[in-house]
Amino acid sequence: MPVTTTTSPPQGLPRILSWPRLTAPYITCLVLSIIWLPNWHASWAVLIFRLLMIATVLVLVFGLFERWPKRLPNWLARWLLQVAGVAVAVPFVAALAYTLTTLGDTVHWAQDKERMAGYFGMSMLGLLIAPWMAMSALYRQISGQAQRQALAFDLERSEFERKEADARLRLLHAQVEPHFLFNTLANVRELVDSGSPQASVVLDHLIAYLRAAVPRLHSPAATLAQELDLVRAYLEVMHMRMPDRLQFAIHAADVALPVACPPMTLLALVENAVRHGIDPSEEGGRIEVRVCVRDRRCRVEVIDTGVGLRSAGDELGASLGTGLTNLRERMQLAFGGDAHLNLVPLEPHGVSAELDFPVQPVPA
Repeated sequence: MPVTTTTSPPQGLPRILSWPRLTAPYITCLVLSIIWLPNWHASWAVLIFRLLMIATVLVLVFGLFERWPKRLPNWLARWLLQVAGVAVAVPFVAALAYTLTTLGDTVHWAQDKERMAGYFGMSMLGLLIAPWMAMSALYRQISGQAQRQALAFDLERSEFERKEADARLRLLHAQVEPHFLFNTLANVRELVDSGSPQASVVLDHLIAYLRAAVPRLHSPAATLAQELDLVRAYLEVMHMRMPDRLQFAIHAADVALPVACPPMTLLALVENAVRHGIDPSEEGGRIEVRVCVRDRRCRVEVIDTGVGLRSAGDELGASLGTGLTNLRERMQLAFGGDAHLNLVPLEPHGVSAELDFPVQPVPA
């Protein structure tokens, strides 16, 4: 069995003396050594060693006060302690560097005027540069933390928005489910109450339909082929209930069958056509379903020759109830706003519900 190992960020001394922290001080030391070299009487190796040693110890002091002590008085800011610690450490670290590079000399470096001049020059230069570099490091650190925090907030907000969209989508699915079931069961009850000999046949069709439809209500996506099967079963049940008042036809391009769409999408369009177009009409009418794909977009049309829109000023939610209003919101959530649902009145009467959305495969 393969073993998976995870690497954690370095802690302690490796973190304090990590390469990202040492890069800027070391580059500064290199530049200073080049500038200082014309007036330097010893070897360049001694000069760069002293500068690098001072830089390394100051970075260590900076990192030490970053975590120690764990608690500070309220009047003392940690960044101030870090900068002050670096400044105070400069002359002591410079003295240590001179001591280590002059071991074995007969004359102590503090008694040599030339070396003392070099020591004071290096200490003054460190006091001028080191605190400013510490402040710069603190600024980059705070800026990086702010950026990471902002990114974390953005990710958290995106996650909340996604969960909110999922919750709204589940709520809309829950609204669709009882809406369809109650209407269909009411139709079956009418046949039973009227003593129709076709009640048993209709009930068989309804049971077969519900066995296929109910599990899909809670699925994240379905194909247009599955949707068309549900629509065909629904229209067959409705046709048996009112054979003289409802005719239907379904036309779908083969390329459109595997396209993904939210469950119960086509059924919502067809059910609204039956409920608000065919049922209110004394003569009944015809429902035609057309599905095609063009330019990587799927176009669905549900055309009915029923009573049509009640008035020229009717809106989507006002004239056809909550069914298509919910469908429009579900499509907006599912396709990120890149879906369109329009109602077009037909002459002399009837409505064409037109749905347009991008072609997407069903998620694995």
